[in-house]
Amino acid sequence: QVQVVESGGGLVQSGGSLRLSCAASGSVFGTKPMGWYRSGPGSRRELVASITGDGLTSYLDSVKGRATISRDGNKNTIVLQMNSLEPEDTAVYNCYIEGVVGIGHKYWGQGTQVTVSS
Repeated sequence: QVQVVESGGGLVQSGGSLRLSCAASGSVFGTKPMGWYRSGPGSRRELVASITGDGLTSYLDSVKGRATISRDGNKNTIVLQMNSLEPEDTAVYNCYIEGVVGIGHKYWGQGTQVTVSS
């Protein structure tokens, strides 16, 4: 059994910052790829940021320079720091951990709402 628990999110004004945290626990062995997707109103789900077990990161073009994903040491705990938030960042953000039971399989968190007011 694997649990993925997110925290952070909320309402913030345009130009503000938010910090989203995600921790995976349970039957997880080793440091796994993790990341964040988001689903905004009327838009497709998109991968915002990801980090490999070795610490390599990647970002959605629209958040590059505004977002930083990091891992707490070798733990399966990650943080997404987002700055200079825009109304277009409004979405439900879902954290995942990948590869626990097989390549490509993901466990998901419950999602956290981020709302950016203009």
